[in-house]
Amino acid sequence: MKKLYIVLGLVILCLVLILLYFKLNAPDVTDKKATIPQESALKAGFIYVGPVGDYGWSHAHNQGRLFAEKQLPWLETVFVEAVTEADSPRIIDRLVQQQKCDVVFTTSFGYMDATVAAGAKYPDKKFMHCSGFKRSDNVGTYFGDLYQMYYLNGIMAGALTKTNKIGYVAAFPIPELVRHINAYALGLKAVNPDAKVHVKWTYAWYGPDKAKEAAQALIAEGCDALAFTEDTPAVIEVGQEHSEMGKQIYTFSHYSPMQPYGVDSVVSGQLMDWGGMYVKILESIKDNTWNNKDIWWLAKEKAAMLGGTPDEIINSKFVGDLKKAMVNSKEFGEISAYDLVLRRYEQMQQGVDLFDPYEGPITDNKGVIRIKKGTKASKGELLSMDYYVDNVEGSIPK
Repeated sequence: MKKLYIVLGLVILCLVLILLYFKLNAPDVTDKKATIPQESALKAGFIYVGPVGDYGWSHAHNQGRLFAEKQLPWLETVFVEAVTEADSPRIIDRLVQQQKCDVVFTTSFGYMDATVAAGAKYPDKKFMHCSGFKRSDNVGTYFGDLYQMYYLNGIMAGALTKTNKIGYVAAFPIPELVRHINAYALGLKAVNPDAKVHVKWTYAWYGPDKAKEAAQALIAEGCDALAFTEDTPAVIEVGQEHSEMGKQIYTFSHYSPMQPYGVDSVVSGQLMDWGGMYVKILESIKDNTWNNKDIWWLAKEKAAMLGGTPDEIINSKFVGDLKKAMVNSKEFGEISAYDLVLRRYEQMQQGVDLFDPYEGPITDNKGVIRIKKGTKASKGELLSMDYYVDNVEGSIPK
């Protein structure tokens, strides 16, 4: 009997040791779950007109995509860069059919018709078109506009110019660019009614060689300040080269922080933050509150920001000259150009009801009153702008 107890004791001990072994070596289910990637709740595709390294429009959109991906753990994104307008239908098909995207963001005005067509072709998917005006049940539109910042840059250009000839290098003659050119000219006129804006078109969103050629031509014609809508720092680099050689050329950064490319040339510029907008759109899709209503963000929504860098809204090199440039303002009386920029920027951040550049009377350069005194341009008028204001030279190419 004693031997039996000993045997039973040994058996029990072995069982205990076996159980203890498996317990100590069993996988931790909680830890394991934490390391297994969860299936994305939403997949978004982005189509860019330029390369993400352009340091302009496409670069800014891609930064917004990356921000949204970081903020939303349930989000998966893919993108295709340098897509021509003609090729956009094929790329949209690829993102929907092969990549299985739930929503596709098309980030160029020229993609508009292809996006609307895709909405009809894929009724169970959602599409967001940037800068367009055509919508359908599953196609929405969104935009972060910079015309307010161009107005502020125009104030600075008008205060600093010595020649009263101001240049603008522009990509394509679409309403967005016309709106920005005019806003720049209106800011110019607010402090310097004698100055005129001269425009050269490159017909390329990403065309550094064409942009440099246009900038050089404007400088040769007497322009000493240059703004632009083109997705590289090419204009900035031209301005810096001339400034280093002793001929001061004032430039204004576009879309991304380009001041490092022109430390002696960039006065300020406009910066765009798409991240907050992308987060809001994607969250609305995920929680089923999305609708196709147009999204239009400006300075108040912190989409449009002033500056050549995120840390400096006006290059310290030019602050002294802007403080010395005194102008007469109906609202503020005698005020420096520097303080006028800051006051207007503060108003813009509070909303268009407090101040908007497109308040009448505004006349085009053919003498026609486009915005009556005491009225502000509607969003529809801004989105369809097809005229130059009266201090812009020339006519818009058709």
